[in-house]
Amino acid sequence: MIKVLVADDNDIMRRGLRLTLDAEEDITVVAEARTGREAVEAARRYQPDVVLMDVRMPEGGGIDATRRVLALHAPPAVLVLTTFDRDEYIEQVIRAGAAGFLLKDTPPEDLVKAVRMVREGHTMIDPVVVRRALDLLAAPPVRLTDEEEHALGTLTAREREVLGCVAAGLSNASIATELSTSESTVKGHVSRIMGKLHAENRVQAARIAYRAGLDTEG
Repeated sequence: MIKVLVADDNDIMRRGLRLTLDAEEDITVVAEARTGREAVEAARRYQPDVVLMDVRMPEGGGIDATRRVLALHAPPAVLVLTTFDRDEYIEQVIRAGAAGFLLKDTPPEDLVKAVRMVREGHTMIDPVVVRRALDLLAAPPVRLTDEEEHALGTLTAREREVLGCVAAGLSNASIATELSTSESTVKGHVSRIMGKLHAENRVQAARIAYRAGLDTEG
């Protein structure tokens, strides 16, 4: 059973999200929150698997709450929901370490799919904003930080290949096919890469890869 926390200051939106998710046999809403502070407290108390987090909430807001939730021990995946698709929010969501970014008018079946996927460790970005997100990944500040340069230097040649594939948007299964190896081996590489880069998710790792030009290797 996937345990979900719904954080949104709109009562109607929270109720709708609860009804949609509780209708699924493998998903249950364990708590609701109206503010950023309540979201962090509820995440700490109920230990959900996934948090649906609104961007604009009182008492800290969703992006700050996302950072605080992800700092908890064994943190849940955070899926940010918003009516806004402005670049500043996409950039902040990625930097905060959220596992996904969806607009609130996302069809219910896509929302349910997204909850399941981020629970499994995947990244979900709404198709409406994915092009904008990729532009942000491709055009960040020109220079890597010293820490990023050092972290990239610790990657093996194979890990750099895998990271390039991640930056190209390939799934683990597709990377395994591309590199003629097993999916479990790829998962191990991705886990080590994210650890070395101190990346919270594949989007952050891809962002570093874009800046280093690894997406163009080969």
